[in-house]
Amino acid sequence: MNKGKNIFILLLIGVVVIFSLFFIYPIKPLEKLANDFRPWRLGLDLVGGSFLIYEIDMSEVETLDQSPLASGLRDVIEKRVNSFGVSEPQVVIANSDSGYRLLVSLAGVHEVSEAIRQIGLTPLLDFREVVLPSNLEEGQQILPGDIQFVKTNLTGRYIESAQVAFDQTGVAPIVSLNFNKEGGDIFEEITARNVGKNLAVFLDDNLVQIATVQQKISGGKAQISGQFSLDEANILVQRFNAGALPAPINLINQQTVSATLGVDSLNRAVVAGVVGIMAIMLFMIFYYGILGVFASIALIIYVLIAMMVFKFIPVTMTLSGIAGFLLSIGMAIDANILIFERTKEELKRGASYNQAIEEGFLRAWTSIRDSNISTIITAIILYYFTSSFVQGFALTLLIGVLVSMLSAIFVTRVMLRVFYRKKHV
Repeated sequence: MNKGKNIFILLLIGVVVIFSLFFIYPIKPLEKLANDFRPWRLGLDLVGGSFLIYEIDMSEVETLDQSPLASGLRDVIEKRVNSFGVSEPQVVIANSDSGYRLLVSLAGVHEVSEAIRQIGLTPLLDFREVVLPSNLEEGQQILPGDIQFVKTNLTGRYIESAQVAFDQTGVAPIVSLNFNKEGGDIFEEITARNVGKNLAVFLDDNLVQIATVQQKISGGKAQISGQFSLDEANILVQRFNAGALPAPINLINQQTVSATLGVDSLNRAVVAGVVGIMAIMLFMIFYYGILGVFASIALIIYVLIAMMVFKFIPVTMTLSGIAGFLLSIGMAIDANILIFERTKEELKRGASYNQAIEEGFLRAWTSIRDSNISTIITAIILYYFTSSFVQGFALTLLIGVLVSMLSAIFVTRVMLRVFYRKKHV
């Protein structure tokens, strides 16, 4: 590749670096635009917040249905919390011998009671068959204690959407429900076997309606009427659309990380990263001279591009994620060391600087490729088979290694092709 093309590529790299600077740490007047487009996403341990552990009550759920129900519950909680303005909650299902647990991390939420309220307000809806005493005589008064309610398997987990409607008078608000295909089939089966009988609707274990089934109801539609005000009906619809809990959950542990502690952790992590990068750069310049200068410049470019990728995706940055990023920085400089050592060997053999550079990259590439591929495989395994804490480490390490390969093989090579001369040997 001729020098003109290398200079052009170097200019493009410069443009990417400038864009990265604006994107990572916006400079006015572009600050608002950049932050609105992609704000930094920081984890609970960096900005503080609430960590909640819930136990999922699977006592009335068949064993085969427990795993998919737990996954559905996780999705509901994520959607529920997002609807109240808490962005990107980390919700994880943990399965142990004692049963299923729900782990919820809410970054930026420092009032534990508010976090609990946001999750706990999700309604638990279920339909129950009404069983009256068998020896009931005509005209006999029915006492509340005489009525039995038998739970069915039709719950809020099957709700696809909900809307506010009004009764025939056009005054009293009601809640109209649309079930998904499976829920519609269950509702049709329940109404078919209860024609002429009563069907009860419970919300959070409170009776809200008992209706007489006139005929089998197909199409997956139902209505809930009660003593609702319009505001109450709207809130109920909002909660149903956010997702009704498919199973009860019980709060068993809660923790709070203060904002001050989170900021302190973030500052310490940033200082550690800057000190580590400066130490690496000083070592490279001291040991490799002008080659070390090129490696240091490439390292800075690598850090900026990697941070831009983290923010663009975006990646939730946690202390473990920062640790994975810092580890990838060491691997990025390690690739340059392999290249420089190979280049120096070629120069000692009498090769020209152009030949030494090309041979150095060519011969070092196999070692760089194999070591990075093994790290990438490890990072992927860690990401898919571990909890969120380790996943943050694995994700930033994976992205960092991929970007470091670009930095070491592409950026450093272009700079050497343009600026490196024999007088530097």
